[in-house]
Amino acid sequence: MDNPTKKVSPSMDEWIIEAKSHPNADQVGMYLFHNGVVRKTAKAKARLGQDVSDIEAMDFSYDSIKVEHAIENTYKMAGIHYIKVWLNEGRLSIGDDIMLALIGGDIRPHVIDALQSLVQTIKTECVVETELITR
Repeated sequence: MDNPTKKVSPSMDEWIIEAKSHPNADQVGMYLFHNGVVRKTAKAKARLGQDVSDIEAMDFSYDSIKVEHAIENTYKMAGIHYIKVWLNEGRLSIGDDIMLALIGGDIRPHVIDALQSLVQTIKTECVVETELITR
């Protein structure tokens, strides 16, 4: 990884204002945000219960074409009318934002399903996360 400088996170307040002025806003009954953050607990410990050391940082990158494809596919889901995604990059510290996602749709089940699907796809198919373990 060429380690580009991490980005400044956008404002969720500005995102929701923008979303509510979008032409599809009259079809949206619910918006959900996702904010992925670098945590000190390694993924292997948090998800799998393995006994591993905490992390001190994360190298993060993504494939923008794959992310756009994931967004396009999410728009095909029932009731989804608005999506905005931002991803960080570079060497990230504990507490830094990894990803922000906003999805607007007609009803709660559709929006929850779409958000879960989009974040899962991005995390498993579009990004490279390398945790730097404390020694």
